[in-house]
Amino acid sequence: MEIIPAIDLLNGKCVRLNQGNYNEVTKFNSDPVKQAQSWESQGAKRLHLVDLDGARTGEPINDRTIKEIKKSITIPIQLGGGIRSANRAKELFGIGIDRIILGTIAIENLSLVKDLSKEYPKRVAVGIDAKNGMVATRGWLKQSEISSLELAKQLNDLELAAIISTDIATDGTLKGPNIKALSDIADVSINPVIASGGIGSIADLISLANLENEGIEGIIVGRALYDGSVDLREALLTLKNLLYQDSINDKDKFLV
Repeated sequence: MEIIPAIDLLNGKCVRLNQGNYNEVTKFNSDPVKQAQSWESQGAKRLHLVDLDGARTGEPINDRTIKEIKKSITIPIQLGGGIRSANRAKELFGIGIDRIILGTIAIENLSLVKDLSKEYPKRVAVGIDAKNGMVATRGWLKQSEISSLELAKQLNDLELAAIISTDIATDGTLKGPNIKALSDIADVSINPVIASGGIGSIADLISLANLENEGIEGIIVGRALYDGSVDLREALLTLKNLLYQDSINDKDKFLV
């Protein structure tokens, strides 16, 4: 189970939005490169990077910052936001991005998602961002007419790195994840699921870690890390100890 710290880029700054609202922006760090280095130094094994400008406009406004982040750290980066063409995907892989996250085009151009997942197996993730169970697109500014569960089912024949499931209503609120929605996605998805949205405490991480056997393999954490509600080192150690204890319990059951 991975804990993946998030950096959301807006105008070259590290920010967080409240429930995806571009009018409710909190700036956490004016230097996202140093922030990325900090997460790596604290033990992160992967970085979740979102180009909010790209998600809203489709334009690569933050590419300079993205390249600087890539050069400054050694851990893999998964990047989403505004990736709506094969050329853009190829460009990002070319600069060393380990995994791309597709969102809007999964609704608007599913054939492109299929093509990219074949060309880059296990390197393409699909972000399913939902509000009241329905998928939102264009940086969460538009609501589609397809449910998150139906989209997850449509993706089952693709060799994806993961589905990143975000409940917009909880994102940035620190009020806890939507456990039911995540469990439902994991139930219908053959692809592994990464949880996102609402994490506000170590207890929230533990509740999601308990869903690992259902197919949830990672947890993206944003605001809780920035405001100190969750300490990354402590969180990583807690889940490591939890995994160790579970393995001991399983061994004891086998011996009995």
